[in-house]
Amino acid sequence: MDFLILMFIIFVILGPVMGYSRYTNRQQLPPGQQPHRPQQLYGPSPYGQQPGPYGQQQSYGVMPYGQQQYQQQAPISAEAFNASKAALEDDITSFGGELRDLDLDVVGRELSTEAQADYTRALDAYDGAKVQLDRTQFVDDLKRVAEILEEGRFSVATVKARVNDQPLPEHRSPCFFDPAHGPSVEDIMWAPQGGTPRKVPACAADAQRVRLGNDPSIRMVGQPGQMVPYWDNQAYAPYAQGYYGRYGMDPAIRGLTQGALMIGGFSLLMGLFDG
Repeated sequence: MDFLILMFIIFVILGPVMGYSRYTNRQQLPPGQQPHRPQQLYGPSPYGQQPGPYGQQQSYGVMPYGQQQYQQQAPISAEAFNASKAALEDDITSFGGELRDLDLDVVGRELSTEAQADYTRALDAYDGAKVQLDRTQFVDDLKRVAEILEEGRFSVATVKARVNDQPLPEHRSPCFFDPAHGPSVEDIMWAPQGGTPRKVPACAADAQRVRLGNDPSIRMVGQPGQMVPYWDNQAYAPYAQGYYGRYGMDPAIRGLTQGALMIGGFSLLMGLFDG
């Protein structure tokens, strides 16, 4: 009995001391700082959580990871869902071709650590977009595929700049005339037939076409009885929202969404941020 009493006294005295020792040996974080968690870049992501830019200075509306959230989506028709999904499937295929061309550009050249990291991100984006498209069930899933492709194309542009000793590109919105053209390089004045001239983001090739008085290379999609620009077909709203939704603070994009460019009574981007 005396032995049990002695053990109880030792436990009472040493227990708090040992507990305090374990606590003080744990890694201490500054007040308010959360433990680091790996960032999920590709594949299914929690609702509204998007990756941030790849180490570049933030441009208009490129929001840090986890801060962008979509508004609640109204149901869309199966026709609209399938139209946007088919367009994204085409974009994945064309992005695969861009990666093959990039491989030819860099073969035999020693890549810096930064260029190799960008190259890996581009390859991961291609694989991630395919996986995400296969798992697509909702409108937000379609938007996520577009975001992954947009990130991947920016990584391709960054690799090209690094291997050619050129300034790193600004992380801008995709080319307005066709998001598959990749990141825009500038805003140019342009007007659709019968519309008001406004600034739109354009890739280098389309900017040059417009300056020379030629038509830009516009993404055309099917509509009963005719082919129209993708922005003229409501079924492609999720497609457009996925590519441009994170650039809502860009004055050029904001001007488009506020109805600055009108064709037949429809804003070109058809309520891009209406959800």
